[in-house]
Amino acid sequence: MSSHAQPATDNTFHTALYINDEDCAGEGDFIDVINPVTEECIAHFRGASQAQVDHAVASAAAAFDSGVWDDPELRKSVLHKFADLLLEHRDALMETLITEIGTPANLKANHIDTPARFLHWQADAAAVDRTRNLGFNNTRTATSVVAYRPVGVVAAITAFNYPLLIGGTKIGAALAAGCTAVLLSSPQAPLTVLMLGELARRAGFPAGVVNFIAGGADTGRVLTGHPDVAKVSFTGSVNVGRQVMKQCSDGLRGLVLELGGKSAAIMLPGVDFNKYAFSLHARYARNAGQGCGSPTRILIEESRYAEFVKISREVYPRLKVGDPHDADTILGPVVSSAQRDRIEAMLARAVAAGGEIIAGGGRPDIQKGWYLNPALVGEVDNQSEIAREEIFGPVSVVLTYRTVDEAIAIANDSPLGLKAYVFGKTDECLKLIPRLRVGTVQINGGSPLRPDAPMTGYKHSGFGSEWGEDGLREFMRPQHIDCPVA
Repeated sequence: MSSHAQPATDNTFHTALYINDEDCAGEGDFIDVINPVTEECIAHFRGASQAQVDHAVASAAAAFDSGVWDDPELRKSVLHKFADLLLEHRDALMETLITEIGTPANLKANHIDTPARFLHWQADAAAVDRTRNLGFNNTRTATSVVAYRPVGVVAAITAFNYPLLIGGTKIGAALAAGCTAVLLSSPQAPLTVLMLGELARRAGFPAGVVNFIAGGADTGRVLTGHPDVAKVSFTGSVNVGRQVMKQCSDGLRGLVLELGGKSAAIMLPGVDFNKYAFSLHARYARNAGQGCGSPTRILIEESRYAEFVKISREVYPRLKVGDPHDADTILGPVVSSAQRDRIEAMLARAVAAGGEIIAGGGRPDIQKGWYLNPALVGEVDNQSEIAREEIFGPVSVVLTYRTVDEAIAIANDSPLGLKAYVFGKTDECLKLIPRLRVGTVQINGGSPLRPDAPMTGYKHSGFGSEWGEDGLREFMRPQHIDCPVA
């Protein structure tokens, strides 16, 4: 963000905030959106001012208090329509994503279809009656039921890497639970989020029920510290998550945090490297490595290290870096020049400390854009910076182990615990999974995301749950109703 940036020469994007069913020009600090492919400013506009954040929260609070969003069948119908509109406008939404974050076009299903599918699931979940009848007490003088009530106004803050998947499903869960919401975009990817305002209007959300705003850190502080916000849902880095947690503490606001990952991929003894090598490397390389669940620590038997390196070098040329519009591109550019500099600096420090780039590395021969080749780093241990810090780039490290027990110890020896991958015979994988201190484990590559399964993090990867019934209940509170027998 900058208050002195030059206006874009062709600002054709939707940059209005959506507050209380109205399009509003921002009155806060300027936001510059830079296309990471062309390095050109494509949008220059003002984000939300403090007064506009207040207006968005007040509108959500008024809508919540009015009862206009209480009807579960209305919530179900409107959320289904909203999901349908995402699919109806999938090409326009994806083109905007490509332009503002450089994500490859072949990830359209991840960016658009998956959040639409999750919203459809959340829509159906909105109409589920979760009331529990506890029956008589032990003296049979009273009966009890437990009802589940929406918490109130939810402030949701999405990340730049998957703004619709992350942001759309945050508000989907909150809205399905009966809450009202304000969604704040990342300042690096505001344009796609702001397109949702018109879709919300067409879907039929009552005024104030959902609001979309853009802004930077100052806007986030105002939103998360607002006294009328009941709960905050944030996805981002560990350091920013700590700040958000502090901001919520004064008001004793509830909080869901989905933070960083440094996921281990354990290749068990005897596994066929040829079967999994390409998909494993493509998993952390896709979206230019900008994914919290990427397998960025690969654990290999010490005796098979050279074999894995050889096979990795053979498959690495298939990890195409290039124009995000090309159907076979796996890696577009990273989101900013600062991000590329940070990744390159971390790689340089790893090599200076004795590490070796064993596959890939460097920049491709592309004149413009913040491109990086994927890189695989060896000759490091689990205490090295590059094995402990989330890189958020197309980089993974290879670590070696002698026994499976040692592999599990290495995997768990991390401040982060978002995800893990285990490759090998299914029964062997299942035996060791209870020992892994992570929220999600995928066996042999796993399967596509499913809307009824929770995503949660252990340790510094956050707390609370996203998605599924667990994620929906984050935005509800139980209410015990004790009724004496007449």
